[in-house]
Amino acid sequence: MTATQVRVRMAVTALFALVLTVLPLPVWLDVLRPAFLVLTVLYWSINAPRAGGIGLGFACGVMLDVFQGPVLGEHALALAIVAYIAVREHQRIRSKPAFQQSLLVFAALIVYEFVLFAIDGWTGHPVTTPLRWLHCLTGALVWPPVAAVLSYSEGRLT
Repeated sequence: MTATQVRVRMAVTALFALVLTVLPLPVWLDVLRPAFLVLTVLYWSINAPRAGGIGLGFACGVMLDVFQGPVLGEHALALAIVAYIAVREHQRIRSKPAFQQSLLVFAALIVYEFVLFAIDGWTGHPVTTPLRWLHCLTGALVWPPVAAVLSYSEGRLT
C-alpha cells in the first residue's frame, strides 16, 4: 500500500470518526460515547506513525474544535500530545496483546481528558462533573473492536 493510499484511508476514517464524535445523542447516551476521533488518531499514530502522528492529531483536533470546542485549539493540543505519546511508544504498544493495549489506551484517554480539563479550568469554562471521565473507560472497552475495524479498513488484520 502506498503512502497516498494510507493517507486517504486515514482521512476517511478520521472524517467518519469525527461524524461519530459530533453526532447528536440523548444526554444519557452522550456521556457513554467513546471518543472515536481520539481512538482513530491513536490507532493511526500507533500503526502508521510516519503518515499519521502529531500532524494528524493536530488536524483532527482543530476540526473537533471547530465543531464543539469552546476554546479554539484545546482539542488540537490534547490530540497532538496524545499522538506524540503514541508515536513515541508505537513499537511497544503494537507488541502488546489487546487487553494491555486497552489499558494503555485508557491511560492516553486520561491524559487527553486531563489536558482538556486543565484548559477548560484555565479559560474559565470548567466542567467539573465526574461523568466527563466516563468516556475514558468506554473508549478503553471499545478499543479492541475499533482497532479491528480500522485494521480491516487498512487492508490487513493484526
